Amino acid sequence: MIEKVFDKLRTLQEILSLKFQVQKEIEEIPGALATRTELLNRLKKGYIDKSKNLHDLIESTKKLRTKAIEAEAEREKFEKQMDLIQTQREYEALDKEIRDAGEREQELRRNLQREEQLVEEMKVKLEKEEMMIKQQEEEVEAEQGHIQQEVDSKQKELKKLETREKKITPGLDEAILFKFARIIKNKSGLGIVPIVDGVCSGCHMILPGQFVNTIRSGQEIMFCPNCSRIIFFQDEEKE
Repeated sequence: MIEKVFDKLRTLQEILSLKFQVQKEIEEIPGALATRTELLNRLKKGYIDKSKNLHDLIESTKKLRTKAIEAEAEREKFEKQMDLIQTQREYEALDKEIRDAGEREQELRRNLQREEQLVEEMKVKLEKEEMMIKQQEEEVEAEQGHIQQEVDSKQKELKKLETREKKITPGLDEAILFKFARIIKNKSGLGIVPIVDGVCSGCHMILPGQFVNTIRSGQEIMFCPNCSRIIFFQDEEKE
């Protein structure tokens, strides 16, 4: 009777090992996409920040242009007043006003020219980033489709394994099944092992003689006191 249980457990071990491996693969599949999505989100955030900076710079150029026009108008106003001056003192004062207004105008136009150049450079950079974002979005979308297909395929494989598992588990103790599944998951897919020369072949621990004799009797399912795997006695012919 106990031999039939061991046979079932060995078959179940193979199924559970594959099942846990497939589950792990399903969990790991979206990893690459998460990295690519994170990169895309960073690109979008950077694009939004730069777009705001561009908007602020455009507004700044508008203000500079208005100030330059005002400075030009002020200079022209002073120049027109030259025909009305009557004394050298008035001439010198007005000439200073004209020079000051001209310098302000030139300074404003230099700043305006510099900012207008920055605006054009930022526009070019944003256009390139926009194309890059669009390309990344297309790649992410394609990757999502590929990942979904892969996940669907793995899910089908998982269902087949679960169906096989359900055919084997009836009649087996639920507490033992729970512990057995946990052992397989935590012990690299190995949950039931034979005793070899009084040693657990799973963890290589030397077992007490009385404990080995109890296992040899085949009266109950025993677990290794060290690695918790189910252990069974295998005679020399089977070995």
